[in-house]
Amino acid sequence: MATRLGKLITKISGMDFSDRFGPGWDRLSAFSVLARMVIWWLRGLGLRWRIKSARGMLLIGKGVTVRQAGYFRVGSNFVAQDHCEINCLSNKGIVFGDKVTVGSFALIRPTNLYGGTPGEGLRVGNNSSIGPFAYIGCSGYIEIGDNVMISPRVSIYSENHVFESMDQPMIEQGVRRSFVKIEDDCWIASHAVILAGVTVGKGSVVAAGSIVTKNVPPYSVVGGNPARILKRRNKE
Repeated sequence: MATRLGKLITKISGMDFSDRFGPGWDRLSAFSVLARMVIWWLRGLGLRWRIKSARGMLLIGKGVTVRQAGYFRVGSNFVAQDHCEINCLSNKGIVFGDKVTVGSFALIRPTNLYGGTPGEGLRVGNNSSIGPFAYIGCSGYIEIGDNVMISPRVSIYSENHVFESMDQPMIEQGVRRSFVKIEDDCWIASHAVILAGVTVGKGSVVAAGSIVTKNVPPYSVVGGNPARILKRRNKE
């Protein structure tokens, strides 16, 4: 029964849930998921007319905030979970591929809410996710590849405060924008921090709680503060 229900949800939603409701899922629990998806889909209809472009379904949880939606482009089957906040005003916009999820209470901010110079923006590839309570500070350009897992409470910063002058408060010296690039098939574990000017190479793992200040070679596992290479996923 649960398998048949999974296929029914897949048919209705266009999203592949056929393998999500196997043994252990009773009918009532599975139907509650479907009911929640219907409510989120209805909220998505209200957002669709405001954003620059969208394909497929938009599933929007309760309390979701999307500001300056005319700078927002999404692919098919986008999910924004409860109370996340996506601010879109930026030079390159906020661009998501197919099957992107933004977790509950996550915050995406390219530009100050109270004015100032617009930031650069964010691009997220296909089948990637931003975990709950994550912070993506994309005033400098941030690019996240395909199949990237960003865990809860990860922070990514693409700018640094200027602090060279001793005669002027640091708060008045402004910021220096940079970039962050996370290549395909990476896992950024919980509470990790990635700082400006860093590229995380393809297939890499950033351990929980790490502070990444330098480039991470492809297929590396890094951890610590500052993060260093712990091992290589490839043996060469």
